[in-house]
Amino acid sequence: MASISHSSTFPCKTLSVTQPRTQFTSKPAALPTNSVKIALKTVGKSWVCSGAGEVVRHRPNFRLRAVSDDEWGPEKEEGSAAPVAVAEPEEVEEAKPTEIERLKKALVDSFYGTDRGLKATSETRAEIVELITQLEANNPTPAPTEALTLLNGKWILAYTSFAGLFPLLARGTLPLVKVEEISQTIDSENFTVQNSVQFAGPLATTSFSTNAKFDVRSPKRVQIKFEQGIIGTPQLTDSIEVPENVEFLGQKIDLTPFKGIFTSVQETASSVVKTISSQPPVKFSIPNSNAESWLLTTYLDEELRISRGDAGSVFVLIKEGSSLLTP
Repeated sequence: MASISHSSTFPCKTLSVTQPRTQFTSKPAALPTNSVKIALKTVGKSWVCSGAGEVVRHRPNFRLRAVSDDEWGPEKEEGSAAPVAVAEPEEVEEAKPTEIERLKKALVDSFYGTDRGLKATSETRAEIVELITQLEANNPTPAPTEALTLLNGKWILAYTSFAGLFPLLARGTLPLVKVEEISQTIDSENFTVQNSVQFAGPLATTSFSTNAKFDVRSPKRVQIKFEQGIIGTPQLTDSIEVPENVEFLGQKIDLTPFKGIFTSVQETASSVVKTISSQPPVKFSIPNSNAESWLLTTYLDEELRISRGDAGSVFVLIKEGSSLLTP
């Protein structure tokens, strides 16, 4: 025990003996140049002096590191192969759509051929109602009126069960007349709503819109008061595109004989297009008896909105610019 207690005062030196580097012989590379390899390399052997004056050899020290062929050089140790670690690219799985994304796509797909609900069959309506119910149960915005920034912007009507709009939609089935778009624009900063319908014909396009104010009555409900109606100035087209035929009352009517007449009308229309387009739109007040309504938002996210109105009617709207609007 005495020799251990006095070992710290015993004068000795620590010697470091480094093994000579092993000679390598040239051998063809088994792996491509610059492949990553893991190798163990002896750094040195430590020699220390014990308390009894004896020189004792400790175990060699090793360092683990990754090297490349460029660092090792063209020579490799004959008859031995260093362990090789090969990095393989990880396969990245595509993100699976969430349940809400799946329901939204299925809902939008079910609108195909319904003309915003006008031509929907009873089976299709039942399917749409089921999908709407599932989305409402998974509503990511339970209090839409407290998230007015999501309500902001222009929303395009994709489907409705509101019978009051069906006569308007039916006008789009008339020859040469088409309802191009029905939209609702919400300004949450000024608490205003504008409903707009755009019509298109062979000679001109025009619009009809209503301006309204809204008040928040609950986390999901707003009260709407219509104030003004606006009939937009017709915008005449510079060129008339006449279809080969139109369908009316189940029969196709050939329009080829009328192309000469339309050409003559086009020449007259182009001379007055600037004059008519410069006129202001026609505005009128909406009677108080028809001035108020309410709207309940039952589903809301960045691109889809579901609302319910009077008599249980439903409206499905898609935010302008959303990929859901792409067929």
